[in-house]
Amino acid sequence: MSVAPKVRPVTVHDILAKKGKERIVSVTAYDALFGRLVDEAGIDIALVGDSLGNVVAGFDTTLPVTLEQMIYHGAAVRRGVTRAMVVVDMPFMTYQVDVTRALENTGRVMQQTGAQAVKLEGGSPRMSEIIGVVVETGIPVMGHLGFTPQSVNALGGYRVQGRGDEAAARLIDDAKRLEQAGVFSIVLELVPAEVARRVTESVSVPTIGIGAGAGCDGQVLVLPDLLGLNDGFAPKFLKRYASLADTVRAAVRQYGDDVRAGAYPDDEHSF
Repeated sequence: MSVAPKVRPVTVHDILAKKGKERIVSVTAYDALFGRLVDEAGIDIALVGDSLGNVVAGFDTTLPVTLEQMIYHGAAVRRGVTRAMVVVDMPFMTYQVDVTRALENTGRVMQQTGAQAVKLEGGSPRMSEIIGVVVETGIPVMGHLGFTPQSVNALGGYRVQGRGDEAAARLIDDAKRLEQAGVFSIVLELVPAEVARRVTESVSVPTIGIGAGAGCDGQVLVLPDLLGLNDGFAPKFLKRYASLADTVRAAVRQYGDDVRAGAYPDDEHSF
């Protein structure tokens, strides 16, 4: 009896090695089913984003998302994934307070989800110091710059970041600080394409863009967005690869029609 070869999971070293050589493919996933499907499609990183606050829970922002919710969804995705790297977002106020809080909470996520890394937003000197300590303990960290959703109120809403020479220079400085802190990659969100390219060239770790142009080392999209399930959301950067909201509505409508007409279940679907 033949035994299927064991699949080797994507590691931090694999992601780092792709810099300048191979584009990194990442999508969000929030449960085991979609985790399995995107994994089978050959992605590199399954990001369990706190965007689940918007996409799954219906909140206006990511701020209400709790650590327990991220652990629940992170563990679910991990159970569906065998190859891709699973990265879990750390939610608002679970790491910003101090190093002790950051270590306790990132440690919980790693222990209770089985993920290979966490993602933290921001690149200020203080945040870089916290990230450096987390990395030093052996927890891989993905950084996040540009538009950082947990700072939506401070940033004045969902706006492109890094416009103008001063803002662009600050973004590059933040990226370099994150690199020095030991992150293995940096998400760049809502950043002008030229600025994102300059950031990418200024650091030795891969950048992963979302609304940041083609100059990044990889891309990430929210899965329901790229599938066209979240069809009310249509930012400039989003390319839909399917229109599944229409498919879902049509299928459920047909099911409803069959139930009302007594056509389902029929003999074929009965015991």
